[in-house]
Order: sequence, then C-alpha cells, then structure tokens
Amino acid sequence: MRIIEDLFNIIAPHQCLVCLAEGSLLCQACTDKISKIPERCYRCGRRNEGFRTCAACRRHSPLYSVWAVTGYEGAAKDIVHAIKFARAKAGATVMASLIHQCPLPTDVLIAYVPTAPQRVRERGYDQAALIAKELAIRSKLPYHTLLARTGTQRQLGQQRAVRKEQMTGAFRSLDKIDLQDKHVLLIDDVLTTGATCEAAARALRQAGAKRVSAAVFAVA
Repeated sequence: MRIIEDLFNIIAPHQCLVCLAEGSLLCQACTDKISKIPERCYRCGRRNEGFRTCAACRRHSPLYSVWAVTGYEGAAKDIVHAIKFARAKAGATVMASLIHQCPLPTDVLIAYVPTAPQRVRERGYDQAALIAKELAIRSKLPYHTLLARTGTQRQLGQQRAVRKEQMTGAFRSLDKIDLQDKHVLLIDDVLTTGATCEAAARALRQAGAKRVSAAVFAVA
C-alpha cells in the first residue's frame, strides 16, 4: 500500500495545505512553523515534565502521560480535517513524523484508539491506525491492534461529562498478547476532553497492562 501511495504522489503530488507548494501535504517549511505546546498535564493544564498526568488528576485517570505536538488550530487543524474528511491519508505520515519528535519512551507497545466503525466505513480507513503504524516504523517499536470499539456515538462537539458517559464500555480488549508488565502507548490524532483516550486506557488496564500512556498530534 505504501508503494502504491508513493507512486500516486509522483503522478499526482500533493499540494501543501498552507503555502500550496507542490510535493507534500505539508511542506517542510510549513511543518517547521507548527508551534509546539509545553509539557503539561492533559487534564488540568498544569506544567508537568514529560507530559505526565499530575498527581491530582491521576486519581481520576488511567493515563500515565499524554504527549502532544501542538494545538488544534491553523495548519494542524487543516491536516486533521484533510485526513478525516478529504481522504488525505498522507496526513498520517506528517502527524507520525511530528509525534516521533516527542521524547517518547522506548519500552512501549504502540497501539491506537479505534475510531467508531461508521467513520472507518465512511473513510475507508482508521486514521489513528495509520498514524500508529507509521510511528511504529519510525520508532522501530512493536505495533499491535489491542482494542476494538463497541460504541458508535458521535463525540464531536460534546462536553466532557457527556463524552465520558458515552465512552463507558466503548472499548474491549482483543486479548491478542499478554499485557502483564507492559507499557502501552495509545496513538490518536486529536485529544479534546480526554474521555475517549481514558476509556481506551481503562480497557487496557483491565486487560492487565501495567501502564498506559498516549501520544496525540493535536490538543483541542
């Protein structure tokens, strides 16, 4: 599939979403302009080394850390929209390359937060899976599909309390590998309230994972 996509890029190359330069979905110059967010707790925003969930928030969250590249605005928002609604699968490569620049742990299994089945059918792929696979290749880390999504509720625009309620029981572990003593790194494109990542992490913790963290491209 990657060879086919590379061939299409030669025949009909992408244009940069920002400057319209031919060659890639986001050229290197525009990629370099994406502003990085400071290390902080994903729940309360308190500055915290290594994007670790702060002690206060950890009492309510199964996530040890949540790395993020940038805010959900400008070029970052454009590329997320392109991969979700314009079938621009090349966006996964851009996102993975930027996530790869984060100081991620090296003793992890890479997995992803499954997208609702209806959205996967509409797009023809799961963008989170594409990003996770690309990141695993770049990081030379093991990649596994560890979760299946059972819920179909639309999360876009919902408040945290509603998202949390909708996500109860939304994921199940596939029990493909023994997760005892394992640290799983969940990958997703955008983190809004964190309710979806938390639900996925809880399913993995219940399946035996010692620690679950996440890494996302953008934070809304």
